[in-house]
Amino acid sequence: PYDPLFRQHAKTLEWDWQLLASICYQESRFNPNVVSWAGAEGLMGIMPNTAKRLGVSPHELKDPNIAIRTGVECLRRFRQILKKVTDPTEKIKFTLAAYNAGIGHIFDAQRLAEKHGKDPSIWENNVAEYIRLKNEPEFYNDSVCKHGYLRGSETYNYVREVMERY
Repeated sequence: PYDPLFRQHAKTLEWDWQLLASICYQESRFNPNVVSWAGAEGLMGIMPNTAKRLGVSPHELKDPNIAIRTGVECLRRFRQILKKVTDPTEKIKFTLAAYNAGIGHIFDAQRLAEKHGKDPSIWENNVAEYIRLKNEPEFYNDSVCKHGYLRGSETYNYVREVMERY
């Protein structure tokens, strides 16, 4: 029932609407009333503080149109910040990771990857490996990390599952 909204809002990102549908499925299983263990709400799994910064109340996230529009705005902002990732497919993966974990953790993983001789603009076998390692003190306490601990396997799996489903 949300396909027309995905089609409409995907134009903002110039993404395939089915990618938005895959994100929505991952976040909420298409349940507009869901609240995650972390407090993310609505179809697109938006954190209440993020919604407030975008001028949306947590209550409004129950509205599918508002939830999808807000999720797309978050994705757009993350994508815009990721200037060093130029390949379009890689940019999607990094944007998904930022949507799930927050941009600071992605920057940490990029710095870790670079420090260890990996390419900070490639997800698979590069930054993805360091996002997974951000749950180990040796890595999240590294001086290049500014955002601390992350349950990185969740973000790693999030990107993989959204992309596989898409």
